[in-house]
This record gives sequence, C-alpha cells and structure tokens, in this order.
Amino acid sequence: MKLATLKNGSRDGRLVIVSRDLARAVDAAGIAPTLQAALDHWSRCERELRSLADALDAGNVPGAFAFDPAQAMAPLPRAHQFVDASAFLNHGHIMERAFNLTVKRPEGVPILVQRQADDFRGACDDYPFPNEADNCDYEGEFGVIVDDIAAGSPAAACAQAIRLVVLLNDVSMRRFVIPEMQMGFGFINAKPATTFAPVAVTPDELGDAWRDGRIRLDLRVIRNGELVGRPNGAEMDWSFGELLAHLAYNRDLRAGTVLGSGTVSNRRAEQVGSACLAEVRALETIAKGQPATPWLRFGERMRFEALDAQGRSVFGAIDQRFVAREAA
Repeated sequence: MKLATLKNGSRDGRLVIVSRDLARAVDAAGIAPTLQAALDHWSRCERELRSLADALDAGNVPGAFAFDPAQAMAPLPRAHQFVDASAFLNHGHIMERAFNLTVKRPEGVPILVQRQADDFRGACDDYPFPNEADNCDYEGEFGVIVDDIAAGSPAAACAQAIRLVVLLNDVSMRRFVIPEMQMGFGFINAKPATTFAPVAVTPDELGDAWRDGRIRLDLRVIRNGELVGRPNGAEMDWSFGELLAHLAYNRDLRAGTVLGSGTVSNRRAEQVGSACLAEVRALETIAKGQPATPWLRFGERMRFEALDAQGRSVFGAIDQRFVAREAA
C-alpha cells in the first residue's frame, strides 16, 4: 500500500492512497483525514485503507485521479518526533580516515540524534537556504514511521511496529556541523528542514527488498542530471528494529515517530558512489589530498529515487531545486 499527503491549504494536508505504479490516487478522507490520524488508529484503519488500495490498483474506484507529485507534501508533513541515526558506520570510517578524526564510539551502541520534526518539506518544493557559504549538502537516507512502541520493547517487537517506509533528503549545512558538535548538545543550524519523497509505503510493498529490518534497494542520487551515487541500504550496521529498541529503552514512542537511517553508505563507495557531498569530498581528500567537488549552489537540482527489481519507482522521486531564501 502506498500513501501520500496532498496540499489543501492546511498544515497536515489530506491523505490519499496512491496506485502501485504511482499514476493514480484516490481520496482516503472517508477513512482518515490525515496520515497522522491513520497512524493514531492504524488497527482500525489499515484494513479499509488496504481494501481501497486494492480497488484502486484494480481500476475499480470512482473518483480516482492522476497523481501529481508536485502537489504532494511530505507524507507526514509534521511529526511528534524525528530521530536520525548514523547506522552506516562506513560513512563515519571514511570521514575519520580523510580528516584524521578520533571518535569515541562505544562498541555496539548506535548513534542517534534528536531532530526537527515540525516542518518536513515536499518532494518537488524548492529548497531555500540563506547563504552559499553555509556549505549546503544533501544526505540521501531511508527511514521508517512507526506505531506506538512501549518502553523496553525488544528489537523484534519494534520491527513489528514499523508501519511505513520512506525516502528522505536530510539537508545539512556543513559550516555549522563541527562547531555545533563541539558544543556537545545537538544540531541546530547544521540541520534545517528535511525533504521526503512523495509516497510512503508499507513494508510489504518492498517484497524481498525488505529483509532483516533493512531496505535492500539502491538509492539513486542525481545532481543536475548526473548520477553521483547509488549506494544500497543493505549495509546498515543496525536494523531499524535494533535502532528503535535502543531509542525505546526508557521511553514510549508514539505513533508517527519518524526514524532515519543516516546517510546511506557502502564499503564499495569508490565504485557505487555516495549519498552525500561530505563523503564525496572525503574520498577525494583520501585519494588526492584535497576535495574537488563543490558544495551545493543556488539553482542546482537534486533528485533522489529508489527503483525496484523491475525498474519501477518505489517512493516516487525527490526532485528539488536549491534556491536563495528571500529576505524576511
């Protein structure tokens, strides 16, 4: 089942079901007005939503219309909680090697950071930022949205609570990363709003690509029409269930909590490319002594997409232009 949120002038938009081929959609307001409402009452709503999705794919739904990703908000336009992981240790190893960093990382403990959750961006919306000197970067990630999870739940139970899978661009302003890390609390200016692909999908939509709590798909990253990376999500050092169990060790997680994987990174990065500029530049530093690839500039366009084994887009594409923010 594939779900999206369309713009309607409100902060939370209106929930629609999208066909498997992403061509058609149908309003789901009769079941749940918003995705958060559906998540809050998933045990009641899921069967009706799936029934409507099956009818849409069979071509048996009156009122179906062409799905336009440009009219989509983030599937969940704002969330009660967004936590981002750094679940691909290879990414950290590359950065440490390039810049001779010494990182104190307890063995077996995943890296998680609390993030902004009140303003997620739509896949095709322009992304404004104030200054090119902020060293704007993209970060291609996969993520999950969960149902209620009780504190202390084991990884297997946490995995069973995953309701939806998403694709996201976790925009970073690299000029602020090190200074904010050195202050010892968390990211503020380094991590502005996150952009999501137009469609969230239930895990069963991934078929064999959803296994062991990992998304075994290539994440295709395209900058100004040129493919710069296609790392696969299979190499997460922790599954999403394990990450959620760590997060829920001493707290309840509420329906609609979003968990990101962190930058998708593969050990064969030199061959498959990278999902963020920081890693591209680090690999250049390792190979040539200094980076050559510039940070994002105003007017550039980024595209992120994951295709299934038949070459079909799973989540739709993030396809956004980075622009100068207008003065307030």
